[in-house]
Amino acid sequence: MSAFIVLGAQWGDEGKGKMTDYLAERADVVVRFQGGNNAGHTVEVEDKQYKLHLIPSGILHNEKMNVIGNGVVLDPKALFEEMNYLKDLGVSITPENFIISDRAQLIMPYHRIMDGIKESARGKNDIGTTKKGIGPCYTDKMERSGLRVCDLMNKDVFAEKLKENVEDKNEIITKIYGGEALSYDEILKEYLEYAEMMRPFVRDTSVEVYNRIKQGKNVLFEGAQGALLDIDYGTYPYVTSSSTIAGGVCTGAGIGPTMIDSAVGIAKAYTTRVGKGPFPTELNDATGEWIREKGHEYGVTTGRSRRCGWLDIVILKSSARVSGLTSFVVTKIDTLAGLEKVKMCTGYKLDGKVIDYFPASLEDLGRCEPIYEEFDGWDESIENARSYEDIPENAKIYMKRIEELTGTRISVVSVGPKRDQTMEINKL
Repeated sequence: MSAFIVLGAQWGDEGKGKMTDYLAERADVVVRFQGGNNAGHTVEVEDKQYKLHLIPSGILHNEKMNVIGNGVVLDPKALFEEMNYLKDLGVSITPENFIISDRAQLIMPYHRIMDGIKESARGKNDIGTTKKGIGPCYTDKMERSGLRVCDLMNKDVFAEKLKENVEDKNEIITKIYGGEALSYDEILKEYLEYAEMMRPFVRDTSVEVYNRIKQGKNVLFEGAQGALLDIDYGTYPYVTSSSTIAGGVCTGAGIGPTMIDSAVGIAKAYTTRVGKGPFPTELNDATGEWIREKGHEYGVTTGRSRRCGWLDIVILKSSARVSGLTSFVVTKIDTLAGLEKVKMCTGYKLDGKVIDYFPASLEDLGRCEPIYEEFDGWDESIENARSYEDIPENAKIYMKRIEELTGTRISVVSVGPKRDQTMEINKL
């Protein structure tokens, strides 16, 4: 392990926070490279539960360096609320174990306002955003009007750029959407206070991460959301606004592809998603509800219930291909314990033709019929497994089939939310 990526291989919520916490034990540096506080990672350590949104999961290991990379969109208000929440739980956060990229884009109050009013204006065609300003912030980044952390570090530069942006956004908010204008003076005052709080943590994180890799340190890149929410390869437009696949590490952390050694995809033993969009294996029945309740399938960030369905191998094959995954981590296999039969989607039937790839067109995807293989279930004893030998035979058969169909080995299996319910069955 030198430079190592952990990614969601489905629609997010796969257990990346827990796995990053688990893998951080062997890492020196943990880096978030995309997304914002629309992410939600839950980590359980002994009798404590930690809910993270912006700060890398490695923060629970005091001796690790944690990095918010330039590809992250940063809401200072959310950042300092999370820092205070973690400090109240006894977590140490200092410039020695936490740094922020000076190139990261800032989420501003007008981004949150724009997110909400645009989503409302879409009516029945809403995308289902978290309304935290993520999309509008990335929009400003791409149209080159965004404000960055380095701007915030210079009072005069920030004040000038903010004034122009507030004037521009107020025109849109008031004249197009009929909203209330925002106060430039109030925003300036608020953000200049954030500037002084943030200043000790700000670095050129590309240089910091590069130097640590060159020094032989182990660097873990932590993804948010999942492959099917990628802006290019996800179920567009029901996606996030950043690149959630392995390629996003290079642009979001400032590291060249030749410096990355491996990439692990985190996948639940079944499939979930939040919000709208086609979902070929969705279970709108008692089994789907049973999985939702047993797996506690409710969003960390939004609290919204997740849609649940059988494992979709087509999705995992797509994730393995676009991210060059070297292995899978399978989580929540304990959730399926107790079912008499378990199904796995091995392909789709589209207009009478069998396909094993994920269509770009949502209209095509909506017509896809899942092709299933059925497996005998396993019992609740799996949650007590602490080695591969302890795993019930039927669960082993199920996982072996995942490897056969995806052409990608499974390196780690999780049978519960705690650190000690994780076992490495093959080399990462």
